[in-house]
Amino acid sequence: MNSKVWLITGCSTGFGRELAKATIDAGQKVVVTARNVNAIADLVHGNTDNVLAIELDVTKPDQVDRAVKAAIEKFGRIDVLVNNAGVGYFSSIEEADGEETRKMFEINFWGLMQMTSAVLPIMRNQLSGHIINISSIGGLTSYPGVGYYNASKYAVEGISESLAQEVAPFHIHVTLIEPSNFRTDWSGRSAARTSSAIKEYEQLVSPFVNGETHGNEPGDPKKAAEAIISIAESEEPPLRLLLGADAYHFAVKKYTESLKNFEKWKEVAINADFQ
Repeated sequence: MNSKVWLITGCSTGFGRELAKATIDAGQKVVVTARNVNAIADLVHGNTDNVLAIELDVTKPDQVDRAVKAAIEKFGRIDVLVNNAGVGYFSSIEEADGEETRKMFEINFWGLMQMTSAVLPIMRNQLSGHIINISSIGGLTSYPGVGYYNASKYAVEGISESLAQEVAPFHIHVTLIEPSNFRTDWSGRSAARTSSAIKEYEQLVSPFVNGETHGNEPGDPKKAAEAIISIAESEEPPLRLLLGADAYHFAVKKYTESLKNFEKWKEVAINADFQ
């Protein structure tokens, strides 16, 4: 594996922690970050030459700038940025709390973009780099009970597509990681739930709101980490990487149905132009 400098957000648990461990084990130079730096201190133990732990809340611009500066001071470059930090929110659309959903967008979208904007000048000057944004199958297709979470990931998907086109001339790659359910304790650990439930929505959204699949998710986070490392090694990494059988099936279903719908209403669509 070629030696690279990785900067990974949200390394205390879940995907971020598994990816951090896998890259460190592979002998990479890794900047691991978390809001509580004590939660990632073990990742540095005995390997201070190759691993740097930094306190980082992606919603705080001063901490973002400090983290990027520290990475450059330690390793001289940043080859791979993994925007992994994120949270969820479970409720129907009507039940949702505005303050909680805005907080989620601050982390999932604006925090991700603050990190990206801080690293882009470095990668552009290097004429190389790879930005890996952890999205979700919920960034491609939506489900009841997680509408605002879907919206935050759709935003990540949209801006990543534009970014990929803008930075391609500088030999910078952009990849969206779109996992289905993985056993990371995400739903039980980092997802808020509505505090104002409406009875009429209970059956529709309860599998998500109540975390009924928690602990039985089919996805293996260690295999996800291996997959992410493999695309970072690729000379032509994909814009999108689905992770998990469910992600593959849901994505194919969404696009197949969309294509059928486009064809069904083709005449209406094209007749909207000036004749």
